[in-house]
Amino acid sequence: MRVAVPSEIKNNEYRVAITPSGVHDLVASGHEVFVQQGAGEGASISDADYAAAGATLLPDAASTWQRGELVLKVKEPVESEYRYFRDDLVLFAYLHLAAEPALTRALLESKMTAIAYETVQLPNRALPLLAPMSEVAGRLAPLVGAQAMFRPAGGPGKLLGGVPGTYPAKVVVLGGGVAGTNAVAVSVGLGADVTVLDTNLQRLREIDAHYAGRVRTVASNSFEIDRAVIDADLVIGSVLIPGARAPKLVTDEMVSRMRPGSVLVDIAIDQGGCFEGSRPTTHADPTFRVHESIFYCVSNMPGAVAHTSTYALTNATMPYVRALANLGWRDALRADAALAAGLNTHDGGIVSAPVASAAGLEHLPLDEALAA
Repeated sequence: MRVAVPSEIKNNEYRVAITPSGVHDLVASGHEVFVQQGAGEGASISDADYAAAGATLLPDAASTWQRGELVLKVKEPVESEYRYFRDDLVLFAYLHLAAEPALTRALLESKMTAIAYETVQLPNRALPLLAPMSEVAGRLAPLVGAQAMFRPAGGPGKLLGGVPGTYPAKVVVLGGGVAGTNAVAVSVGLGADVTVLDTNLQRLREIDAHYAGRVRTVASNSFEIDRAVIDADLVIGSVLIPGARAPKLVTDEMVSRMRPGSVLVDIAIDQGGCFEGSRPTTHADPTFRVHESIFYCVSNMPGAVAHTSTYALTNATMPYVRALANLGWRDALRADAALAAGLNTHDGGIVSAPVASAAGLEHLPLDEALAA
């Protein structure tokens, strides 16, 4: 199979969809890999590294998309890339279609087959291709939140962990999943006063046991969210419903009662955000104000640490990429129900029920897509 890897062009997106070791793996199995020149520079991977692993380097995006039967990307295609879509192409990338109506329409109109990293789901409901970037985003969230709390950044001038004789900052984490538990770990490590809310009592028990009571664990509901948020210096939103829009847990009215200079970091922004006032921002202009609070809503947070993120992502995606290349997408999905859950669009139809619901459209049953 011909596997193509174009450069990422989203604002300040430095990741790339494959590492040289991933290229070597595919080439050794008899596949051709085409990488756009410069695609790995932001992740500190040179063209020479890809060439040495067996990739063919191509000069631009158009030629790279054109050569591929399977296109690997990190972030969802942006509008300037829609012209490369075609009905015989398979795209494997983060898509977040519930929050991307224009991209959804473009995929449907092109009849392209699109498989989303974030909806590949194991029988235990784990999301293996979202997990590594959730780990990165979760660990970044307290760091970017701490920086936004600096006085020159418009924050209250608080150090997250304080120093002896002072109070540490109060950090509230909404959601105890992969991103949330990583945000808790870094916040605790920095010395903050941490509270985590989740609807899953078993997860709260695990967190409580792991930190021996050093982290407050609270059963999540609207009353407790309100109570925790208005007393927080930093709120990290990390809730997720696979494939669907994130629920709005923090209202603007709540934010209006928060302390001036408080910071809210929305890890869920790719799925529409879990704060009412959230809107996507970029690494170039990451924050904005709602009332007297600072919102950080960068939709590709892991792109800031592109080298780490690229290797973490490829570690997770390569077994699925290998299956798609070796078997073809239909047989690969028939053989693996987890990968089949990632199929979002095919032949002008939406296969993912949560995505179809978010778009207000009927969904194409998976069996029909695979039987074609």
